Amino acid sequence: MSGEAVRWFSEIRAGDLAAVGGKNASLGEMYSVLSGKGVRVPNGFALTADVYRSALTAAGAWPRLAAVLQGAGSDDVARLAVVAAEARAIVFEATGTELVRAPVADNYRKLEAQYGAGVPVAVRSSATAEDLPTASFAGQHESFLNVRGIDELVEACRRCFASVFTDRAIVYRNVNGFDHLKIGLSVGIMKMVRADLAASGVAFTLDTETGFRDVVLVTGAWGLGESIVQGKVDPDEFYVHKPTFRAGSRCVLRRALGGKQRQLVYDEGVASGSTTYVDTPSEKRDLFCLSDAEVLTLADCAIRIEEHYSGLAGEPRPMDVEWAKDGPEGELYIVQARPETVVSRRRGAAIETYRLHATGPAIVEGRAVGEKAAAGAVRLISGSAELAAFQPGEVLVAAVTSPDWEPAMKKAAAIVTDRGGRTCHAAIVAREHGIPAIVGATNATSLLKDGAPVTVSCAEGETGRVYAGLLPIEISTTDLASLARPRTPIMVNLGNPDLAFKTAMRPNDGVGLARMEFIISNQIGVHPMALACPDRVTAAADRDQIARLTRRHAKPEQFFIERLSEGIGTIAAAFHPKPVIVRLSDFKTNEYAKLLGGSDFEPVEENPMLGFRGAARYAHPAYAQGFALECAALRRVREDMGLANVRIMVPFCRRVDEASRVIEALAEHGLRRGDNGLEIYVMCEIPNNVIQIDAFARLFDGFSIGSNDLTQLVLGVDRDSELVAFDFDERDPGVLEMLRLAVTGAHRNGRHVGICGEAPATYPAVASFLAQIGIDSISVNPESVARTMQIVHDAEHHVEAPKPA
Repeated sequence: MSGEAVRWFSEIRAGDLAAVGGKNASLGEMYSVLSGKGVRVPNGFALTADVYRSALTAAGAWPRLAAVLQGAGSDDVARLAVVAAEARAIVFEATGTELVRAPVADNYRKLEAQYGAGVPVAVRSSATAEDLPTASFAGQHESFLNVRGIDELVEACRRCFASVFTDRAIVYRNVNGFDHLKIGLSVGIMKMVRADLAASGVAFTLDTETGFRDVVLVTGAWGLGESIVQGKVDPDEFYVHKPTFRAGSRCVLRRALGGKQRQLVYDEGVASGSTTYVDTPSEKRDLFCLSDAEVLTLADCAIRIEEHYSGLAGEPRPMDVEWAKDGPEGELYIVQARPETVVSRRRGAAIETYRLHATGPAIVEGRAVGEKAAAGAVRLISGSAELAAFQPGEVLVAAVTSPDWEPAMKKAAAIVTDRGGRTCHAAIVAREHGIPAIVGATNATSLLKDGAPVTVSCAEGETGRVYAGLLPIEISTTDLASLARPRTPIMVNLGNPDLAFKTAMRPNDGVGLARMEFIISNQIGVHPMALACPDRVTAAADRDQIARLTRRHAKPEQFFIERLSEGIGTIAAAFHPKPVIVRLSDFKTNEYAKLLGGSDFEPVEENPMLGFRGAARYAHPAYAQGFALECAALRRVREDMGLANVRIMVPFCRRVDEASRVIEALAEHGLRRGDNGLEIYVMCEIPNNVIQIDAFARLFDGFSIGSNDLTQLVLGVDRDSELVAFDFDERDPGVLEMLRLAVTGAHRNGRHVGICGEAPATYPAVASFLAQIGIDSISVNPESVARTMQIVHDAEHHVEAPKPA
């Protein structure tokens, strides 16, 4: 043997990739450098790639491998499986000598001396072309858990060496131009973390769908981590915002409870190395597998790892980090870290947007992977034998996918699975090949019929949906290099937190209108007063549903505060440090009544548009307790999450004394204007806001013109009435004059004034007019930003604007 047979983790650094492969080089780097900084790594050693090469050379295996691998293409699934099996058999036979057994036995005894006789170990493959910044062989080679004793350990090492030639590894090397016979493989042997008695998962230092880099995404499930990678479970998910974490805030930004249907545990009573899946007890499925403190600990580790590897690389290096919690100890360990190689390599030279114009009810829903949409015929796949019939452009539907399916998967129009989270095999392959996929779509294999035409949409946020039929898909592309950027800030209107990261990565100057009511309606679904005063809910069915929704919280109102703050916080974090103007809830009574428990708290009004809405509610006894919950959520965002870029906006404020009462109510709930830089705006959407703008300016820091309500009240048109819709026009001279008076009045008082309606995007003439009168910002829906930027840019360069009569 020309080189060393074994290196312990303490002897390995990141530069030793040629000797010990990417996985072991990373483990050694972390064990040696980061252990003293709070990053726990179990001890262990690596069989070097020299052992692999020397064993194959001694057995004369190289010529036989070369012959077997001739013509091992990736398109013929059946042929590939035969070739791969033959190659693995050659390697397994070649490594069954003392060249492997002797170093394994000697060093396992040293590990026993540290941790005790028969210490269980994890045995993991580490290829010399694995975990590179530009390529990852994650999941392509074998790993074995709970291995005890020398005989079992030697067997596991031989199977790892043989896994150089798994079907998927051969395909991946073909696609990426790696020579099969020049790849070496090292084997890592490390003390087993008893995650079978606790939990495990993966953390990413970016968002895996959008590539947004200011968050850590932590996923986890009960038991050993293979269940997540193999897509056997829907894991819990947590986000932590990196900039505010570094600034000292310690708060989970957002969380989602996963199904965690099964857990991988030791198969007691069977030979070592055996694991088995068991159903997760219902009470554990209903609990998060990590506490907030543990999520923050893992986020801290992930951030430290990213910073360290970025320093080594001399450039930002997003990371994919595997973690495991030891049940008996209760400690969290990092068991692997590799560069993230899919979304981090995307180049943002252009924006590609997919949009469905007509949908209908979804057949199934699940977790969206990617941001595309595609249509095709369903092909149900229950096993590898059925892949030969799979046709390019079909929608592959399965309970879960397997690595040997990849040649067929990359030809799919879309992929849908019953189970799995965003780090499962199906999700990884879909991202690599730019295919829309929906994972964790419960009962997809029974609800979607073989051969049926469907449309798979991942273009609607985090929730992916499958619709019946081949729906038309609009694809638009915006070249960022040629996008005009006007002097006037162009902001976005946004209510859906699921779209925040994606939207924030596109040209914008912040959020001019974050709609609180969208979050209340879609992510809470319960009337705030029904949570503040649950004893006043009369319907037994409503009470039962509220109890179910709030079961993990000590008090029902805590559910509201957590959900609302995490929704607002996600939007604020996405755009941080740019301003995010959050409008207090502006449901009308008929809309509030549709929320769970809402009918017990809302009057029936003849004209809700002009009724009990907006500022009138906040200090009123009928809603004061609900308003207190809104304020508590906003305080949590600004104080606990550290997102002080949030500004508050009061909607539909009719009179100056009403404004004073709202300002006082906000202060009583800890949201005092000026504290920690808090700015409070008011919607300028009632003619009285314009007429008395000097008085309103004394109470507020800024104005945002709501062109919809202002237009209907200036023209006396009910914008909800189809009969008089023809009279609703923001270009009317009277409306334009109101806009002019609002802008000049705000500036006269030294106040910011923007507009947050769609009029500037719908009518270029309105955008031009606003730019010429010097409005401070224009906020439109995300899909209108690029068009509005061009219009305003042209207006600023002396394009003629209409003049009010």
